[in-house]
Amino acid sequence: MIDRFIRQCNGLWIESGFCRGILHLMKKVTIQDIARVSGVSKSTVSRVLNGTAQVNPEKKKAVLDATKRLGFQPNVLAQSLASGRSSSVGVLTQMIGSPFYDAISQGLIAGLSGTNYSPIFADGRWEKAEQKDALNALVGRRVDGVVVIGGTLSSAQVSKITGELPVLLVARKCDLNQYPAISVNNEFGAYQATKHLLESGHQRIALISGLSDHGDAKDRFKGFQRAVLEAGLSFEERLVVDGDFSAESGVKGIETLLAQGVEFTAVFAANDLTAYGARLALSRAGLRVPEDVAVVGFDDQMESQYMTPPLSSVRQPAREMGERAAEAMVQLLGEANFESIELVPELVIRQSSEVRR
Repeated sequence: MIDRFIRQCNGLWIESGFCRGILHLMKKVTIQDIARVSGVSKSTVSRVLNGTAQVNPEKKKAVLDATKRLGFQPNVLAQSLASGRSSSVGVLTQMIGSPFYDAISQGLIAGLSGTNYSPIFADGRWEKAEQKDALNALVGRRVDGVVVIGGTLSSAQVSKITGELPVLLVARKCDLNQYPAISVNNEFGAYQATKHLLESGHQRIALISGLSDHGDAKDRFKGFQRAVLEAGLSFEERLVVDGDFSAESGVKGIETLLAQGVEFTAVFAANDLTAYGARLALSRAGLRVPEDVAVVGFDDQMESQYMTPPLSSVRQPAREMGERAAEAMVQLLGEANFESIELVPELVIRQSSEVRR
């Protein structure tokens, strides 16, 4: 009876939602059903669905049309068990909700669109234990490869969890050159920002740093220090306060400098969020930006141009990094080589660091 119903539907009837709904309720669509409706062999249907070999374009179209008309939904788990591939890419990101990391993720999603791969995300946050748990969870999902965005896990720690899986690092460098990486020259970006402040007439520049064990924070500190020393100034540790890339740490950093009586006319913040907090604390203390204190951030988040005054910041090509990461991972999954690349950040100067007269 069901077979007769399928034959009757092999035509205009099958286009109706009613007919598809009845079929779905009466019988799970099989490869044999698709072969019957499309008029090709079961092996041809299998090749089309699995993408394992070239198929005549007309037959491929007939199969795809039949799957659509029958409302066929492939069993992804069964396919992954049969092929040993899940067609998914595990993405270990940091602090979901962070504008910088989310922009990379959006670029990655866009880059994988139209490929055979879909991303699965896990949030590693800041603690190494959380990053390990998140990475283990991704590997447990039988992903075909892993993209690690930022984070503080060493290459050895990543390797211990991922084993033989293809791995790509993004927004960070590889400490052992074990994995290809897409990174930004954070040291040069911080050097640019600090040199801009120096050339604007500031000689006492405070730094609100990032996490002490984070590679980006370390490189930005190096760039800041290099610019100060190259200007012939002595490096004062009192002008450097610890932060953690959060707006709250920007507030606390300014409050600490003021409470300790440290004199400064400019602030370089480890990222834009920190700069936002610093701007708030300066306002609370009755200090104007840029008339009393100039401020420069890092990342150039979209919101930075709408601050009061608009924030000068070092722009990182976050979305481009994500798009390139998607392209690179597809290459790696195809067993092609990918050479590490380092992108150059750009200083965007706005009113928060106008030249002093």
